[in-house]
This record gives sequence, structure tokens and C-alpha cells, in this order.
Amino acid sequence: MNQREIKALISLLDDEDHEVSQHVEDKILSLGGNVIPFLETEWEESFDPIIQRKIEELIHELQLSIMIERLQTWKNGGGLDLMEGMWILATYLYPDLSLDKLKASVEQLYYDIWIQFQEEMNAVDQIKRINSIFFGSMNFAANTKNFHSPSNSMVNVVLESKRGNPITLCVIYLLIARKLGMPVYGVNLPNLFVLTYKNEATQFYINVFNRGIIFSKTDIDHYIAQLNIKSKDIFYQPCTNLEIIQRVLRNLILSYEKTSDQEKSKEVEKILKSTLDDQNEE
Repeated sequence: MNQREIKALISLLDDEDHEVSQHVEDKILSLGGNVIPFLETEWEESFDPIIQRKIEELIHELQLSIMIERLQTWKNGGGLDLMEGMWILATYLYPDLSLDKLKASVEQLYYDIWIQFQEEMNAVDQIKRINSIFFGSMNFAANTKNFHSPSNSMVNVVLESKRGNPITLCVIYLLIARKLGMPVYGVNLPNLFVLTYKNEATQFYINVFNRGIIFSKTDIDHYIAQLNIKSKDIFYQPCTNLEIIQRVLRNLILSYEKTSDQEKSKEVEKILKSTLDDQNEE
């Protein structure tokens, strides 16, 4: 469709006949993401608040579809690039966010640690060195004041504010550690996301939310016992990038529930379901 035809469609968005306006909305949505720039132009040129609101809703619906499609493509490709997965999630609130800009930010953090890093140190001392910089001069920390804020799940916001929830802080820390060549992975503990350093000779755990404190398998045993739940292998072993993304989405759902934003909570549930296998429904 050309711009004139799209313009004609948009003019019918406030038609008094609900069937007509609904048909127009469905038609616009069927055109896909390519129609967004036309809609944005029409929004700017419109002086009708009802039309503007409907255009905003259509743009959001289209952007949500694009995001879900990207996420499924990422998943079907093996979910290899964790930062790409986090970027896709962040486009839920920041649709124009640049993946390259995010990667450049992490690259700079990596470089600032690398110049103070000694590969000949043992694993524990390497983690302690990262901790001293990440939580020291870089000033990353837990966002305990606004723990349930949805922005804690947005990697771009956490990179900028230096405050986040356990999983987003872990992701940034993990990406830096991987660039340093370290075998560091995410671990899905109940109520807390942590990291593990694991190779053939060594395994220990890192609580990034608590300034990178190092702990052992025995500490996890005690933690699970305190929660009074049955121990599972996933509480001790590395999880996949897809599982990390799914946990971020679950955190985001909880954030919107805590802030009583049911509409967004349902939207994020829809995003989460798009990443689950049919046989793996929650």
C-alpha cells in the first residue's frame, strides 16, 4: 500500500461503526512493521487525540509483534548471543534501542577490567579482582530501593544507572567474565539468580547481587534446606541463555504485578509463552 492509501485507512480509525474501525485496525496490523513510519508521520500530523491514541496502540501492537518474532528467531537459532537476547527484551520498552551501542558499552567495561586483570592469578583471585573493579570504581550495585521496578530488567537502563536486580547484574558480569575467557555461567536458584565458575577442576558460585561474594555447593545445600524445598540439579549447574531470558521475563511479569500494571503483565506473559515449547508450558 502507498502512503495515500494508508492515510485513507487511518482516517477511518474513529469511524462510529465499530466493525469498520475494527476492520481498519486489523488491516493496518496485517501490513506489519513496515507501516510504522507512516503511522508515526500520521500521528505527528493529526490533531485528533482519539486518532492519536489509536495510532499509538497500533504502533505498540506492531512493535510487540516484531519483538516476539525476533525473540523466536533468536531462540530457534540456539540463543547463542546472550546480549542479543537481552537487547530484544529491552526493545519492549525501548523499541529504538541499538544493539551495537549496548555491545560497545560492555566492550568498554571489559576493557577497563582487562587492563587491570592478570590471567596467571587463580580463579578465586580473578573473581575477586573483577569484584573490586565492578563494585568499586565502576560502582555497580543492587537496586534495593526500587527492587520491583521494571527498569531493573532492562539491560540498557542497568548499564547506565549501574543499579539492577540479581539477574541483570549477573548478565553484565557474566558477559565481561566471558570476554576475559573465564568459564562463568548463570545458575537458576530459587528466588535468587547467581553465577558459577565451572571447569573440569574447579566449581564455585558468585552472588553478584551481594557484591560478588563467593560461596560453595554446601552453602547452596543450606539455602535450599532453609527454603524447605526439594533439591534439584538445576540449582547447582549452568543454565542456558534461553533460560536466562525466560527468567528475566518472569521477573518482569512480577514487576508489573507489583506495580499493578495488569495490561503490561499480560503482554509480558504473552512474550514468555512465545519462548516456551508446547510441552514445557510452565
